[in-house]
Amino acid sequence: MTTTQQVKSPSVSSKSKSKFGVLALIFLSVVINYMDRTNISVAAQAISDDLELSKVQMGIIFSAFAWTYSIMQIPGGMLVDSVRIRLLYPFILVAWSAATIVQGLLSSFSAVVGCRMAIGFFEAPSYPANNKIVTQWFAEQERAGAIAVYTSGQFIGLAFLMPVLAIIQQWFGWRGLFFISGGIGIIWAGVWYLLYRDPVTQDETPAANGNKPDVNAQLSRHSAPSNDEQNTTPIASHAQATANWNNLKIAFSNRKLWGIYIGQFCLGGTLIFFLTWFPTYLAEYRGLSELNTGFVASIPFLAAFCGVLLSGFVSDWLVRKGVSNEVARKTPIILGLLLSSSVIFANYVESTQWVTFFLSVTFFGNGLASINWVFVSLIAPKHMVGLVGGCFNFIGGLSAVTVPIAIGYLAKDGDFKPALVLVACLALIGLCSYIFLVGKVEQIQMPDIDENGAVLPDTHDANTSSTSTSTGGA
Repeated sequence: MTTTQQVKSPSVSSKSKSKFGVLALIFLSVVINYMDRTNISVAAQAISDDLELSKVQMGIIFSAFAWTYSIMQIPGGMLVDSVRIRLLYPFILVAWSAATIVQGLLSSFSAVVGCRMAIGFFEAPSYPANNKIVTQWFAEQERAGAIAVYTSGQFIGLAFLMPVLAIIQQWFGWRGLFFISGGIGIIWAGVWYLLYRDPVTQDETPAANGNKPDVNAQLSRHSAPSNDEQNTTPIASHAQATANWNNLKIAFSNRKLWGIYIGQFCLGGTLIFFLTWFPTYLAEYRGLSELNTGFVASIPFLAAFCGVLLSGFVSDWLVRKGVSNEVARKTPIILGLLLSSSVIFANYVESTQWVTFFLSVTFFGNGLASINWVFVSLIAPKHMVGLVGGCFNFIGGLSAVTVPIAIGYLAKDGDFKPALVLVACLALIGLCSYIFLVGKVEQIQMPDIDENGAVLPDTHDANTSSTSTSTGGA
């Protein structure tokens, strides 16, 4: 018994350290992910001039990424539930990075649109995968903080990258910008494969350690994932249930799920403005130079970074103190969406300082609300985390399909005021969705179903419910 305890304790300590290394990997992957999504916005004016494109055409280019990204969210979520993350993530990294490089070789509107669609196609499984990794590695009371950390990568990364990308473009042109961005992603894919390990890997054998089964059980209890979240030797009925069309029906018929879907769409409306049209807004409508645009554009991203970290860690702290999920999880999102609606005040000021202030408050609010991914694991049925994550990101991705094109039409005469009104309205709709549709934060219960649609006996421990806050105050 003493020997077993001596083996278990260091393993659990190692697990605790490893999960923060895993979080660092996700964070840097998100930075690269968003770099390849948004480098087009930095290059937009140069591409528009070089290829002689209109604002409506640029809106279509901005939107093209989301066409395939949205469509592939549900298949991507299913893929995440069935393929080992260690193999899947490097593959999609190489694929979207290669498409980014090819983007720098193109000279026609239709070819650029096609390339943006390819990038969206291969990036689609990334966020369901991120959420799955956090669900596997972190206990429920730690997940909002973990999600906040990796989500902050899209803000802090771009805050520092916006000026850097602007400088790269100034030195190497817009084509060089895509070559360098894509090359970084391919290198990172190799790093990911070398460093990442699933919580319990298939290549571990009992021969390596006589006490391995006991250690794995202890590690499983330490991170408190549900049974279906183990990425090895999955129970057949779980895999079958995930792919079953009955689950898809549940994913699109539940009121709570539609509450978070609509909220994600509206939250994405603000985000996509900053990821696509924001540099053009500063350069053309506010008259800033290309280099100044890069530096001014970084300030709202820093604000969003502060918002998402504040939201995540305060939310987890409240859960550990025994505060209900309705308060601990929903309050930051509701407050964040309310602050995001302040973008409309930028229409009534002239100075760059005040414009920057209101846009920073807007994006701070967007960051504050960006822990909304935590609701996927809190509300989704236990065996549908990947599928619901895919649906969640699919609906959210539709904002990236529609909002850039809508802004292109609204601003085609050079006036961005109607576009900012649109962004403010979306934020208020999202706020109402969380208040009136999501309701009480609790996990949706459903039975296991075999491939024929028959209900299987319930063999799950009720104590694994993600809605329980009993794990929060230790």
